[in-house]
Formats: sequence, structure tokens, C-alpha cells
Amino acid sequence: MADTTVKPYQIVPDAVALSQDWGLTACDYEYRDFNRVAGKFETVKVDFQDLMVRVGSRKAAVVEGEITPMATRMRTRNAYLASLGTILSKLTKVQASFSGDDAGTEDKEIDNLTADEYNILLKIPAASGMIHINSSGKYHATKAEYDGLVQAVKGEMDKENNLAQTDMTRLQSLVDSRDDSYSTVTNIMSAISDTRSNLIGNL
Repeated sequence: MADTTVKPYQIVPDAVALSQDWGLTACDYEYRDFNRVAGKFETVKVDFQDLMVRVGSRKAAVVEGEITPMATRMRTRNAYLASLGTILSKLTKVQASFSGDDAGTEDKEIDNLTADEYNILLKIPAASGMIHINSSGKYHATKAEYDGLVQAVKGEMDKENNLAQTDMTRLQSLVDSRDDSYSTVTNIMSAISDTRSNLIGNL
């Protein structure tokens, strides 16, 4: 069965002769770019150099399309990590206030834990059921639960930091690829300009 998938662009070579005045032959190309608004391909005839400029620009645009959502995701993750760091600081402060010989049954409140931070804790599976709300609307837990909460938050931070490192490596690769594409396009355009200038100068 034929492949009917619509591709972002298609390149169709079509051999034609250049001006006989120059005594040269080359390959002309049809650059078919899909117009998503019109819902159809639009075909433009280009020479090889123009084709490379279009392909390089398209590649840079595709890579840019990956960079933008990844950068947004990384900013969101950084904000989440900052919140986790704040929560961890509050938890460890209360954890340190327990006496060393506490058997783990004493219960203490966290005065400055916000509702948003509480909701973050609820979404961490390892922290599930370890923190409670009393009749006064205060968040509280036992020493044993604080110990578990601290470990749960540290584990969540380690996981997010690992994901952030992976995203950073991928982002750097995408940025390098985008820059290479722009550099290639710039070099080709410069070469085209130089060639045309030399041709005109030789007339």
C-alpha cells in the first residue's frame, strides 16, 4: 500500500537544462511545502542552492518547534523544584525540633505550610497519608511521619533533577542543531551572493 502520509515538505528532482548561453546543465527542483491553512501542498520551482536554503530553514523551524515547549517544561520543572525545596526546608525544621529520644508518636504542626504546598505533598505517592489537617485547619504529623515526608520529598527532588538533567542535555543538542542549520543557510546564502557577484563582474 502506498504511503499517503502528508509530510511537512517534499523534494521532487526534475532534470532541466540551464541557459544555453552558459553551456551548462543542472537539476531543477520542486519544493512542495504543505500549507496547513489551505490544506494542500504548494509547489515552487527552485535551483539547488535555493533548495538547500529552504531545507535548512525548514529544519531550523522544526527544531525551534521542539525547543519552545521543552524550554517551557523546564521552567515549570524549575518552579516545581523550588517549591519542593521550600517544603523540604519547612519539614526538616519541624523534624529537628523533636527530642532525640522521641519514640515517633509525638505530633507537631507546621504553621507556615501553604495550601499549595500541601497539595504538592498529596501528589507525591511516597508522602501519601503522612500529613493531616486538624480541626483548626493546621497541618500536622508525627515524628515518624515527618521522617517519611522528608525522605519522600528528597526522592521526588532527585527524580525531578534527573529529568531536568536529561532535558538540559536534549535542549543543548537541539540548540546546537538549530544553530548549525542557521549557519548552513547563512553560508549558502553568502555563497550564492558571491557567485552572482562574480558572474555579474565577468559580464
